[in-house]
Amino acid sequence: MQSVTTRKDGEILIITVDNPPVNVLSWHVRNGLSDGIKEALADDGVKAAVLICAGQTFIAGADITEFQRSDLPESVNFLDVLTAFEGSTKLLVAAIHGTALGGGLETALCCHYRIAVPSAKLGLPEVKLGLLPGGGGTQRLPRVVGVEQAAVMVSLGEPISAQKALESGLVDALAGEASLEADAIALARACIAKGPRPTRDLPVNGDLAVIEKLKADNARKWKGFDAPYANLRCIEAAAANANIDDGLKIEREEFGKLMMGSQSAAQRHIFFAERQAAKIDGLPKDTKLRDVKKVGVIGAGTMGGGISMNFLQKGIAVTIVEMAQENLDRGVGVIRKNYEASAAKGRYSSEQVEGMMGLLTPTLSLDDLADCDLVIEAVYESMDVKKDVFGKLDAICKPGAILASNTSYLNVNEIASATARPQDARHALLLARQCHEAA
Repeated sequence: MQSVTTRKDGEILIITVDNPPVNVLSWHVRNGLSDGIKEALADDGVKAAVLICAGQTFIAGADITEFQRSDLPESVNFLDVLTAFEGSTKLLVAAIHGTALGGGLETALCCHYRIAVPSAKLGLPEVKLGLLPGGGGTQRLPRVVGVEQAAVMVSLGEPISAQKALESGLVDALAGEASLEADAIALARACIAKGPRPTRDLPVNGDLAVIEKLKADNARKWKGFDAPYANLRCIEAAAANANIDDGLKIEREEFGKLMMGSQSAAQRHIFFAERQAAKIDGLPKDTKLRDVKKVGVIGAGTMGGGISMNFLQKGIAVTIVEMAQENLDRGVGVIRKNYEASAAKGRYSSEQVEGMMGLLTPTLSLDDLADCDLVIEAVYESMDVKKDVFGKLDAICKPGAILASNTSYLNVNEIASATARPQDARHALLLARQCHEAA
C-alpha cells in the first residue's frame, strides 16, 4: 500500500503522506515514514527533508482501529519512527495544515522545525479517549511550549490555533494557505546551516503550580476519571527529569495502565458508537442530503425546549408550537433563562443570546409549520396522540418535509403509518444531533 511517497526539490527531500481521509498513522504509513527518513539519510545529495500531507489535513492521529487488532502486517513501531525522525542527522521540517493531533503532533514534535498555515489546529486530545499521548507527547511538548501550556493541552485535550502555536514556539513560522510546501522548503533551506534541533535536548521550563490549579478548577469535571491526572503526572515527570528517557519510561507506564483499563475501553467504545450512529447501513455515499433551514417543534416542555435550543445555537430558525399560551410562554421563558445562564458563565455574549432568541417563533397554530423543512413532535408519550399529530402534520407540511418523533419507546413505523409519506418519518434525537453536527 503506497501511502507515503518521496520526491526531491534540489537538496530537499519531500516526504508526502497520503492516507485519506485524515492521514492517520496506520501501519503502512509508519512503514512509509521509516523508509522516507532512511532515504534522506542515505542520499548525500539531500541536505534536509520536509514532511507534508496530501488532502485535507496533516496527520490527525493514531489509527485507533488498530489498538485491539492482532492481524496486522509486519510494521515499524511508531516509537521507532519517532526516534528515527528526532535523531536524524538531516534536518527535518514538518509542514502542517488542517489538524496535527495526537500522534500527528507527536510526529511533528520529533521534526526539528515546524511550519503551519494560519488555519491549522494542533493538539493532544488523547485524554478524551481515556488515554495520554503514548509517543512522547507529554515529554516533548513541555520542552517546546513550557509546563503551563503543556499541562493545559494534555489534561483538557483542546487544540490550539496556529497563531497561538507560533506565539508559544510550537511552530517556528506561519505559511501561506496556498504556499505551504514552498514555504516549508524555504524554511528547510534557511535552517540547513543551523542543523537539526532535537526536541529531546531542550530544557523544561515553567511553573508546576499550574498543575494543582488545573486539578482544583476541574475537580468536579474530572471526578472518577483517571486520564487527566495521569497526563499531569507525566508533565510533572518531564519537569523532574532532565534526561527525557526517564520521563518517557514513566509516560509508557502510565499509558499502559490507561490502555488496559476499563475507562479508556468505554470511552473508545463511545467514540466509535457515536460515529456509527450517524451512518445508515446501505445508504449510497452520493445520496443528496435534504436542506434544513427551518425547524418546527411541537411541545415547549423540557424535551421540546431542549431540542429547539439545539437548533437555535446553530443558527437554524425554529417555530415552536404549544396548545396553551401559558405553556408556550413558560417554555420560551425557560429557553431564554437557560441561554442567559450560559451567558453569565461566559459561554455566550448578550448579543448571541438575543440573536438565538430572535430565531425562535412561538405559536399556538400548527398551520405555522407549513414551511418548515423538519418538524419534530415532543408531545405526550401516547401512540394515539402521536398518530393524531402526525396525521395533522401530513396535511399541513410541505412535500419533502421530514416529520420526526421524539418518542422514547414507541414504534416510529406505526406512528408514520398515520401519514401518506411514511418514508419521511424519522426519530427526532438522531436527526437533531445530525443537524447539529452538520450546521
